Amino acid sequence: MNSGSVLGIFDSAELLVNAIPRVKAKAQGRLEAYTPYPIEGIDKLLGLRKSPIGGMVLIMGVIGAISTILFELWTSGIDYPLTTAGKPHLSWEAFIPIMFEVTVLFATFTAGLGMLLLLNRLPMFRDPMLSAKSMPLITRDKFALAVEFSGSDLDVDSITKLFQQAGAGQVEVIAKPAPVGAVSPNFFAGLFATIAVSCVIAGLLMYWAIKLFPVSPPISHMLVQPRLNSQRADGFFKNGFGMRLPVAGTVRRGAVSYSITSQENAAGLVNPYPRTNEILNQGRRTYNTYCSVCHGILGDGHPMLTAAYGAKPANLVSQQMIDLRDGEVYHVIRMGRNAMPSYTADLAENERWATVHYIRTLQRAMNARDDDIK
Repeated sequence: MNSGSVLGIFDSAELLVNAIPRVKAKAQGRLEAYTPYPIEGIDKLLGLRKSPIGGMVLIMGVIGAISTILFELWTSGIDYPLTTAGKPHLSWEAFIPIMFEVTVLFATFTAGLGMLLLLNRLPMFRDPMLSAKSMPLITRDKFALAVEFSGSDLDVDSITKLFQQAGAGQVEVIAKPAPVGAVSPNFFAGLFATIAVSCVIAGLLMYWAIKLFPVSPPISHMLVQPRLNSQRADGFFKNGFGMRLPVAGTVRRGAVSYSITSQENAAGLVNPYPRTNEILNQGRRTYNTYCSVCHGILGDGHPMLTAAYGAKPANLVSQQMIDLRDGEVYHVIRMGRNAMPSYTADLAENERWATVHYIRTLQRAMNARDDDIK
């Protein structure tokens, strides 16, 4: 028989570990161990090299991280720049989540495919061990050591005696599989025919599934739960309306009523907050977050937006704006003007007045006088 490998079956891991050096010193061929669970140090006894999977994963993870950050910098900063909340186009901090995900993706695929295809060389449908009668024993509670064919014929008798002397309870000789011949055209024809038939069957099944079940909500209990829809009629209340008006004369807790309807009438309002460093820092943060996108960092009306933005923001450091009272500037922030929306819902009372103080600071800085230089 043209042997592919000789397999020795041992009853314990200790017998297997003790047998490896004896068999390795006298048998010609490649040694391979098969165990139902990992045995520490057995790779060194067999002379196996350290697995390169860690280095492969590290390299591909670094490649994934670098390629992703470069791609995001190019798309967001060069190819299709978008200004979001006044941030620079190359805001690399926003790219970290995607960079992390692609790094994990590269590393995971490298670990899985590298281990299976490159290191373990799977799938191996013609591996001689697949035909071994001892395979059910190895996968349960027995331990096996194989001397496998590596180019020259094996001396089956001497290897069998060597296994028996080392304490093997059973010895099995596994035939070497016949060499793989050329693939016939009929194989490819059958493969493509199988794929085509599978696609047709899958398409028909999907077609009839949609026909029979046109509506299949995945979480139906969320659609039928009792709730009160806004802007819809509801029979719970006598008037039939779902939305309820607040009680007449009530004011939201913490809110201050604001009855001024024009910018001119707001001229008499006085900024209730002192111009301290804390207030100015608050105003600077609020201005940079909400106002600088349109009015510019310096307040000179040069927006960070592209030419697609059609409105023309006001120049906050012009003489016309300097002549406005604090109350008039506050009124525009609260109520909006022209293309500028109201920021009542976005800014608290102290933030609006702090922004007014910071605008005055910008006006003074951009229109400095000689006596400001000390």
